[in-house]
Amino acid sequence: MAKMTNAYDLPARKVIHTVGPKYAVKYHTAAENALSHCYRSCLELLIENGLESIATGCIYTEAKNYPREPAAHVAIRTVRRFLEKQKDKITAIVFCTISSSDTEIYKRLLPLYFPRDKQEEEIAALKLPADVGDENGETVIDERKIRIKPLPAGEANSKTPIPTLADIPLPDSSLTRRRNSFKLDSYLDPAFMSIIKDPDLRRKEQWEKSQANKGLNLANMLGFGDLGSPPLSAAEEYSLHSRYLAKANSMNLSDVAEMKIIYRGGVDSEG
Repeated sequence: MAKMTNAYDLPARKVIHTVGPKYAVKYHTAAENALSHCYRSCLELLIENGLESIATGCIYTEAKNYPREPAAHVAIRTVRRFLEKQKDKITAIVFCTISSSDTEIYKRLLPLYFPRDKQEEEIAALKLPADVGDENGETVIDERKIRIKPLPAGEANSKTPIPTLADIPLPDSSLTRRRNSFKLDSYLDPAFMSIIKDPDLRRKEQWEKSQANKGLNLANMLGFGDLGSPPLSAAEEYSLHSRYLAKANSMNLSDVAEMKIIYRGGVDSEG
């Protein structure tokens, strides 16, 4: 989202304000599309207010952890896509950089999206990333596209009249009718609609498994062994107890003893 205000004493007619997104690898696509929307909103305000030129800084910032070069790709391709539709209404767009690293990035990437001659056009065809966004410059994920299968040829070409409201019979409240699917299954994409397992059931199984593992780990820590395995023999129990006893006797607790907080309650049945 962007907002325009007066420039007052600045050497410009107007100032457009927008806030760049935070970046996280987990939400890479969302950050890209949010950044693209920032640039596009500024350009749309420019057109709405009858202005023809704009100087834009790097909306992305290091404080929000946005990688410099991927962000530059988003900025340039969004501007390119916008100019493809509104090139007659804009005379100049200036990218302003405040660091030498950003300047080098823009010098290297601008010819890929705005080739000036045939040679740069051929280089751009080889070096442009595979994903240059949709018609607005936003990233598109194929798995998230809505897929609707076309109607069967026979039904698409049929000229069956559409029933009016008067032709539709009123439901009989005394009868329980099974809902008619109206051949809905033939229009659904199985790859899109299929679910491997009910999410609630899967989550419940994961929780039960984690609780079971937590109990087993606690049993091991207390010296009872793995409760999921066969019970320990008498020799194994004695060996386990001896190891824990030797470990306890070898620990240096003199610093704790000086604090006089150790409770001595005698010895156990094994001495």
